[in-house]
This record gives sequence, structure tokens and C-alpha cells, in this order.
Amino acid sequence: MVTFREMKVQEIVEDGSLSTDEKIEQLREIETEARGLQRAASESPMNPGDGWDDELRSVRKALDRLGAEEPPKGAASL
Repeated sequence: MVTFREMKVQEIVEDGSLSTDEKIEQLREIETEARGLQRAASESPMNPGDGWDDELRSVRKALDRLGAEEPPKGAASL
């Protein structure tokens, strides 16, 4: 099953009206949101399987296809 977020990622990648930099910027926003939701879910005692790994993987693959470098990871990164 394809999620809404995965469809949005595909839509951004295929949008011919956006430059590569604009696509990367929009994908980074989705990635940031998904990471925040993943952190929030991991802190919840009720949901050990947060389900955001697939979302992040989808965004990361799209960023890789566009040639975006992975951002540096700091102490607070997942």
C-alpha cells in the first residue's frame, strides 16, 4: 500500500516545473517532519513500532536520486 506521503514524494520528484534544488528543499521538509513524528512516536510508551522508517526511506531514496547529499548527523539525529 502506498501512503499519502510516498505519493507526495513521487509527485515532487516527477514535477517538471520544479528545479532540482526546489525538489530537494521540499523533500527535506517532508524528511524533517517525518523525523519529528518518528521521535515523538518513539517516546510514546503505547507505540513501539512507529511506522515512520518506511516514510523516511522513501524520502531518502528520492533525495539520493536527485543527488542530494545526506545532511550531517548530530547528537540529536536518528
